[in-house]
Amino acid sequence: MSATATGVGITRLGQIAINAKDVERAAAFYQDKLGLKLLFKAPPGLAFFDCGGVRLMLDRAEKPEFDHPSSVLYFAVPDIQGAYGKMKESGVSFEDEPHLIAKMPTHDLWMTFFRDSEGNLLALMSEVAR
Repeated sequence: MSATATGVGITRLGQIAINAKDVERAAAFYQDKLGLKLLFKAPPGLAFFDCGGVRLMLDRAEKPEFDHPSSVLYFAVPDIQGAYGKMKESGVSFEDEPHLIAKMPTHDLWMTFFRDSEGNLLALMSEVAR
């Protein structure tokens, strides 16, 4: 893909940084509670996970202006009720229960919101075929 007047050839998100106060604690959460594959850890205190081809990087904020909650990440799951139940059993703190957001032409969009070990707001989403 070549750069054009309307773009530079971006094809996908390659990596998303997620702030962590305690990277080891956060890495355990993302690996054990969410079941994401740990790719590697690197000094000083970085952890990288694969999320469907997008790399998630856990890192401590280097400067005060970067020390804020991450953007809300919406993790797609095929069975939101099953994922919610399994995560709740493992001690994940949810803000709500899975609920219908919108009826789309071919599916229903469901979501539920939860907090990671660092207090970041995250979500599960599921497109349920009708």
